[in-house]
Amino acid sequence: MKPNNHIYGNAYDVTILVLQGGGALGAYQAGVYEGLAARGISPDWITGVSIGGINAALIAGNAPDQRIARMRDFWTAVSSGTLAVLPGMEHALVDPLRSTLKRVSAAASATLGVPGFFSPRVPPPVMMPSGSDAALSLYDTSPLRATLEALVDFDLINRRVARLSLGAANVETGNSVYFDSHRMPIRPEHVLASGALPPAFAPVEIDGALYWDGGIVSNTPLWYVLDNSPPMRALVIQVDLFSAVGERPRNLDQVLERHKDIMYSSKTRFNTTRVRELQQMRAPLNRLLSKLPDELKRDSDAQALQRLCSETHIDIVHLINRHSVNASFSKDYDFSRATMRRLWDAGLEDVQRSIAHPEFLKRSRVSNGIEVYDLTRDDAPAAAMARYSIS
Repeated sequence: MKPNNHIYGNAYDVTILVLQGGGALGAYQAGVYEGLAARGISPDWITGVSIGGINAALIAGNAPDQRIARMRDFWTAVSSGTLAVLPGMEHALVDPLRSTLKRVSAAASATLGVPGFFSPRVPPPVMMPSGSDAALSLYDTSPLRATLEALVDFDLINRRVARLSLGAANVETGNSVYFDSHRMPIRPEHVLASGALPPAFAPVEIDGALYWDGGIVSNTPLWYVLDNSPPMRALVIQVDLFSAVGERPRNLDQVLERHKDIMYSSKTRFNTTRVRELQQMRAPLNRLLSKLPDELKRDSDAQALQRLCSETHIDIVHLINRHSVNASFSKDYDFSRATMRRLWDAGLEDVQRSIAHPEFLKRSRVSNGIEVYDLTRDDAPAAAMARYSIS
């Protein structure tokens, strides 16, 4: 991949966008992408899981000047079914009423479905023949297939102008699987498989195997990116829809919301910890290899270890949806227009805040290691708390 995306004079070999799953919360990722595009940051590689996979396909499957329009088309369509709060009225409502209306909107999505996304199965799955798709899920996702075929140019994806990777889970083995446009042709069913969250959606059969939503195994594709990247200078923009850090719950609704946040953000913390541990091992390993006599340095095992020590620098800009005011455990299926707009605007604002932050990519000239930036934290009184090195 050719170097691009010059930010503050720093050139990267590749820019990677990493999109977590999270249903209706995915509108936040659309806002993030709009903010990045406004600054001329265009990803060479987009990888996603579930709703992150849908957003990733909308980006990779359209020319740069059409991407935001196609994302708006998608999010406008899926938020057209429930309008619990009229545009412009949400600020006039008191918090308890706003929260109630958000729950009503989520309940409407669960009962009636979401336009352009899914519809309830009639008759219900308990009345359908065992083994059929209709018996394996509550909703039919054929509307999503039609939406993808209308808004995504799969021929463009398969020309590999931008790399696309979609996370899924093999139903029978339980293993994480990635459909990667650099390794196979990508079709609508690969996107559907990445977002086939049971029991809402049926598994998707591809080449004789069944696949469910990749978030079942890991809701963030960060490790796949780091595990499949050659030595390079990379900018990784990781967009998470659930925050691992939150307040103590005070009622059952908050208990369920906190449980969902922790469950779907857990792999992010695991991946970051694993990256830190591996990176900390590379420096002493490199020093040890340098002490070997020339004869041993030429040994195939020593050369394999040396490749692990190749100089790599990765800047990870971590954007987390922390905008949970009046949220509830049903926030990932609240597809109301007002909520979609609020999430989109929040993503856009967070990108603008991060890029304007004086610590943004401040130490990105270091030759080896990983630098993580989390610059939208309201609880970070000092910039040092918002950035940490893994070297």
